[in-house]
Amino acid sequence: MSASSSAIESVLVENRVFPVPPAFAQAARISGMPAYEALCAEAEADFEGYWARLARENLQWSRPFSQTLDESNAPFYQWFADGELNASANCLDRHMGTPAEHKTAIVFEADDGAVTRVSYRELLERVSQFANALKAQGVQKGDRVVIYMPMTIEGVVAMQACARIGATHSVVFGGFSAKAVQERIIDAGAVAVITANYQMRGGKELPLKAIVDDALASGLCTTVRQVLVYERTATACAMQPGRDKTFAEVMAGQSKDCAPVAVGAEHPLFVLYTSGSTGTPKGVQHSR
Repeated sequence: MSASSSAIESVLVENRVFPVPPAFAQAARISGMPAYEALCAEAEADFEGYWARLARENLQWSRPFSQTLDESNAPFYQWFADGELNASANCLDRHMGTPAEHKTAIVFEADDGAVTRVSYRELLERVSQFANALKAQGVQKGDRVVIYMPMTIEGVVAMQACARIGATHSVVFGGFSAKAVQERIIDAGAVAVITANYQMRGGKELPLKAIVDDALASGLCTTVRQVLVYERTATACAMQPGRDKTFAEVMAGQSKDCAPVAVGAEHPLFVLYTSGSTGTPKGVQHSR
């Protein structure tokens, strides 16, 4: 073996173990290597029982599952198929009434360095209010929604709100072109697009709503009924009457309480697309 190939192997193979301080290990979900090895052994001995135990211990179920893995239609396997739950409830509602309720759920640093902290309670209220707004705009369980947003708390709120009402969201990177947005809207069959007037990068305003307008101008995105616009900056953007509404408009008067919709464990939570650099973007569906 040459020196160069040996060097390459040393980069690809890593066998070192780095111990952590005892206090850190005691507070961790997995307290150390023995605990990790025990989990591995449990999974190897009975992988269905292993995942069933974790699902029951770590998730809140509206209707408990009776079967862990359905292999009857291989290779289209189903996990916990007869169980029902809600992803938003498992992220937020489960913390209400616990010490975590008022702890920080999100730390957001804006382009200008301003830092905002949002607690689990505050996030739940914002998510519930926007979920009610989505329902008022006709978005319902099973619908697909494209989210073309800047890096903001509102982006998280939009994702959680979709999950809360049983709608399937698809996040599109805010740097993608109108064609990329258009392709994903068409493939998903999205009924709504959630976007912002602009995003801030390096102190500059960059358009988002205008790119959505370009994507929809082709007339090919026939399923889209609503475009909801978060006003990230004070600069106005073009709005099409009837179709386009601001966050402020749709959230006005909406309750901060919204019961999560229970859906099947295999109900689509989101669709995430490949870049499309070598062809048509391919969607990967993630269930609950």
